[in-house]
Order: sequence, then C-alpha cells, then structure tokens
Amino acid sequence: MRNNMLCIALLLLIPALSNADTYPKNAKVDVLNYIFRISLSDATDEIKCEVTVDVKYVGAGVEMLRLDLVNATAALQNKGMHVSGVVSEGKPISYTHENNELKINLTAPSQVNERRQYTITYSGIPATGLKIANNKYGDRTFFSDNWPNLGRNWLAMVDHPYDKATCEFIVTAPALYQVVSNGLKVEESDVANGIRMTHWKQSVPIASWLYVLGVARFAVQYVDEFDHKSIETWVYPQDREAGFYDFAEPTKKVLEFYSESVGPFSYEKLANIQSNSVSGGMEAASAILYSETSVVGDRNERWRNVVIHEIAHQWFGNAVTESDWDDVWLSEGFATYFTLLFIEHEYGQEAFMKGLAASKKKVDEFSIKNPNYTIIHDNLKDMSQVTSSQTYQKGSWILHMLRGVVGTDNFWKGIKAYYKKYQNLNATTTDFRKEMELASGMDLTTFFDQWLYKSGALKIYGTWQFSNRKKEVTLSLNQIQKEVSLFKMPIQVAIYLPNQAKPLLKTVDLNNKTVVVSFPLDAEPDKIVLDPDAWVLMDATLSKK
Repeated sequence: MRNNMLCIALLLLIPALSNADTYPKNAKVDVLNYIFRISLSDATDEIKCEVTVDVKYVGAGVEMLRLDLVNATAALQNKGMHVSGVVSEGKPISYTHENNELKINLTAPSQVNERRQYTITYSGIPATGLKIANNKYGDRTFFSDNWPNLGRNWLAMVDHPYDKATCEFIVTAPALYQVVSNGLKVEESDVANGIRMTHWKQSVPIASWLYVLGVARFAVQYVDEFDHKSIETWVYPQDREAGFYDFAEPTKKVLEFYSESVGPFSYEKLANIQSNSVSGGMEAASAILYSETSVVGDRNERWRNVVIHEIAHQWFGNAVTESDWDDVWLSEGFATYFTLLFIEHEYGQEAFMKGLAASKKKVDEFSIKNPNYTIIHDNLKDMSQVTSSQTYQKGSWILHMLRGVVGTDNFWKGIKAYYKKYQNLNATTTDFRKEMELASGMDLTTFFDQWLYKSGALKIYGTWQFSNRKKEVTLSLNQIQKEVSLFKMPIQVAIYLPNQAKPLLKTVDLNNKTVVVSFPLDAEPDKIVLDPDAWVLMDATLSKK
C-alpha cells in the first residue's frame, strides 16, 4: 500500500518540485530500500562498501539514475570514495562518478512501475559524515554524523529528505566492537579471524540524514518496553553506571505522551546512544545519538530536555518529514515546541512558561542581528544555512501562536490529523496549514504568510483611558515595528477591576496599524494587561493615558 500511495504522491508533486530547494530531484524515481554492506578495520580508516539500491521507477523514460557520493579529491586530502563497479541483473553497467555525483546509465529507459536493483562497490576514507576517531577515553570508535547532507560522504544514496526509503546495515568489524543502527538487529555472528558481522534492518522508510551507525565498545541496557518495543541505552563502558541512570528517564514517559497526543510511534525500538560525532543530539530514526559529554549521572535539566527534543523528532522530522529543506521548521520548530508541550504536561505550566520566555529571548536576540530572516527558506542553496536558532525558537513560537489562534482542542485535532495523513511520508508547510484549517474551520493563510514567509515580529505601543461619564474603557493599540509589514492577530486583554479576584478577558482583533476599541465597565480598572497568558510573539507596552 505504501508504495502505491507514494507513487501517486510523487506524480502529483512533479510540477512543484522545481519550485523548492535546489537539489536535483527526480519525481520519476522512488528508491525503496538500501542495503549497505560495510567493512571496518582497526588497521586503516578506509571503509569498504557494497550498496544495493532497490529502485521503483514511477515514470517512464528515465535513462540515468543519479545518486550522491563524494569523490576522493586532492582538495579533501585524498579522502572521499572511489567507485570500482556497478552491477545490475548480474551484469556490469556503465557509470560516471564526478563532482560528487554517481550517475548510473540504464541499459534501457525505465517503464512505469518498473523495479530494478543496482549494486555499487566503492571504498575510501570518509572526509566527514562517518567520524572514525578515539572517544574521550582514547578508545577507537566509528559514528555517523549525516546532518543535513553529509551522508553522501560515505553512503551512495539520494541524500535529500524528499525520497524516503527503508535500509539495512550489514557491518563487519573487529569482534571487540558492538554495532548499533536503525531498526531491529536481525543477526550478530562471529566470523573468521576475530571479525564480527552485525545486521540491522529498518523496515520503515526514513530520510537519508536519519540513517545511523555506531561502532564502539558499549555497555548496553534494555531499559524497558513501550508498545512491545525495546527501550535501550548504549553508552561507553566507562560511563555505564552514570549513563544507565541518566537515560532511564524520561524516555518512556515521552514516548507515551506523544503516542497518546499525536499518534503511534513509527519505529521498532528507541535507543539512546552516547557518541563522539555530535555536539548535542541527533534524532536518527529509532537510534538517537547524543554527545559523549551528555552522560554526567545527575539527570540534569539541560540533557533531559535534549532527550525530550530528540524523541519528539521521532514524530516530527522522522515520521513526518519535510519534503524540502526550505520547510525544515517542520522538523526543528515542531520538536522545540513539542518539547515544551511535554514539559507542560509532565512538569507544569510554570516550567512551560519559563521555556517560552527563554525561546523569546533567543528570537529577539537573533532578530536584532538578522531583521530580514524568514522561517521558510527561498530555494535554499547553501546547506550551512539550513537552520538557525530562529528555525527552532521562532518556529516553536509560531506553533504556540497557532494554538492560541485556533484553540487548544482544535490545535491537537489538527496535529493528529496531520500526523495520521503524513506518517512515514513527506509533507510541506502548505499541507500542514490545510490540516489545521480543516480542524479549526478557519482560513489561516494570513497567519502562515506573516509569520513564516515574512520577517520580523510584532511591536505594540498602547494606551488606555476610562470615561466615568460613558462608563467605558478605551484602548488604543498601535503597531510600531518599522522593519516589517503590519500583522493581523487576535490579542487577549485582561482588565483587572476593583475587588474582582479574576480579570475580565476580552479579545482585540489587531487588523490595522492603529486599532481603537471600547468596552463598557462600571468602574475604572486597576490595571489592564495585554496578552496576559503570552500567546503572541511581540514586544508591547500599555500605559494609562
């Protein structure tokens, strides 16, 4: 069913692909599965690879299959990959490997729904993407670091999120090492001369940056189960006690919350893995990498929140994946806000509001230096610019504001519908907007346009005065931001009246540069507060006139 649905989706996307980032997409090609057979050694940093690519041609007339694979060059100090052959149906076929592109010439043009397999043999020392180095204890390790498009340095594949595929890693390495990867371990066998073969299989399609490999000496704990799936901890043996303690919490609680609130967990296991290839966390599907400094043995809040964030990615970024790098906020903004939502659920409203305030501070600091930055990229070319703090923090705030606009119940209704529709597939910002519109019954075009496709934030200078004669209070709200266009937003107003325990709540529709509204009141307010529950990303002052 997945293959047929994906074929239809790709055909529908053909006109739109040219309007996205600059990666050379081919909607007629759907890679279904990769089998990576990789040999590692302690004698050299050279890796030997044989990759079998299972391709379904959605459209007819394809004459060349293009894959990403970085060439060995002098500029990389002779690091990179050398291809020694390509075989299909037992016969060698012609190819070129230049400018980090492996182009395989088809023996005949493709037919619709035709499947073919290609086996590529290559070797080399990865320039990056697979870090082969000693860890903090001086032990040799091999860890992947594919984000965002570094996987091509050691894996021949379509290195872009739009073409998700299943994968297998069959790794031979010295027997002192353990091997961890995506999915389920289907075999581990000692073979001749002190070599061990380990086979992992990922049966759910994922994007290329989510493929993971960790080869090291590990202490492994099978912590618990969730929905009959293993929860595991993989840490350096020297950090066994501290690592087992740190990663035991809050993994299961996070899995339960997102499964109940969003939808089912897609993958066969969840492993938290200590590594030396990332500085924070990397959300590889079913097997998350964390910095080797993450293990401290005290379950501190910083690393606790990293764990929550990376698990949130298993839903957003991993299961529902952006179709294009221009929409990367669908990964990072979502994971950031859903981290806060779990914190709200598990640790309370005060902790949630503290997180929102910290995010706003980062948004403001970034905006001062980058006033024209937009969350949605415009045909991204430079992958070093794929994310910024704004992608995370302002993206998170946009989801929070959306929740405020449509209401919490509609927000969760839309999130569940979005996840159900695009689980294990790709989605765009437009896809997300449409699901939220269906859930809320609202036209959200203006909201999405002003916050995601335009820069800046809302700044308000407001005054209020009470007329004892008219028995009414009048508010005047003025948008004073200079660098960006006007915003249209509903803003809550809290009116604190004498001898009233709770404020009177009103909503003002800010739809012009200046908005003046009046509310009937029996007495002069003690004070009036704009946006008392912090639903709007803005800087505002409101004073009595």
